[in-house]
Amino acid sequence: MANLKTFSGFPVQNLSSDSTSVGQIYYNSTSGQFKAIKSGGAPIGTWASGGNLNTGRIGCAGFGTTAATAYAVGGETTAKVAIVESYNGSAWTEVSDLNTARMYMVGKDGSSTAALVAGGELEPGTIVGNNEEWNGSSFSEETDLNTARRNGASSTSGIQTSVLAFAGGTPSNSALAEYWNGSSWTEKGDLNTARYGLAGAGTYTAALAYGGGFPNYANTESYNGTSWTEVNDLNTSRRGLGGGGTQTSALAFGGDPSYALTEAWDGTSWTEINDLGSAQQWGGYNSSTTNTENLLFGGQGPVATTQEWTAADFEVKTLTTS
Repeated sequence: MANLKTFSGFPVQNLSSDSTSVGQIYYNSTSGQFKAIKSGGAPIGTWASGGNLNTGRIGCAGFGTTAATAYAVGGETTAKVAIVESYNGSAWTEVSDLNTARMYMVGKDGSSTAALVAGGELEPGTIVGNNEEWNGSSFSEETDLNTARRNGASSTSGIQTSVLAFAGGTPSNSALAEYWNGSSWTEKGDLNTARYGLAGAGTYTAALAYGGGFPNYANTESYNGTSWTEVNDLNTSRRGLGGGGTQTSALAFGGDPSYALTEAWDGTSWTEINDLGSAQQWGGYNSSTTNTENLLFGGQGPVATTQEWTAADFEVKTLTTS
């Protein structure tokens, strides 16, 4: 065990209940050990099984900033559905319907009381630009996307009046990006790589786009409000994956074909971390920006499976000598 001299020059104090004490050292009088408070987040997160959807489906959209405020919207069973379900952290409840039943929506961002879902695929395979806004209890029709498409991604800022929707299929691979200001869509700078089935994170002025197909891509691009820049690739190329977070701290999980992989982005590169409990692809995911409460639900099968990601803001490590 290290002695006090080892810690000369470092503050020794009581543990804070949040992440504000990261980098501090304290003495645990019960164990007789010195402890260091280190950053937590994605690298120490784990997946666990959650409650199943009432209606298993592929290609549903999702929003909600925490696990306990998540919504699953639309998708396909044997036909396109308009079903909306809410999650309370353990179980799903059917609450409302979309105005237009569809799957593979492009813009899917917002909180439990204010969200947006746009684009998608109708029966029997018609691609649309339909845009609907959620007010906490029901959806209302809003102005359509300028370019109808499916299987795209969007920012995950949780603000339904400032959404960036990008890429997708028209049906050919698209690189288009459009910005929603609460009343209309405006075309923005195109991605460098046209693709569909990708994941997105961040805000409308600081977004991240990663993965997608076809063929499967590992490409990651960063957006500055005007243009996209290629940055370091995912370790594993895939489409139909889930994601969330910010431009500098994001997650990528699952994907087609049959991936359980999870990767964390630190603003520079991707690192493989704890896998999903089982492979899952083409499901919905919530709009988490913190990467401490992410959800993946539904998917190819169709399945009703929900998997919950949790990660603490910080961790405590016992200090030892080498």
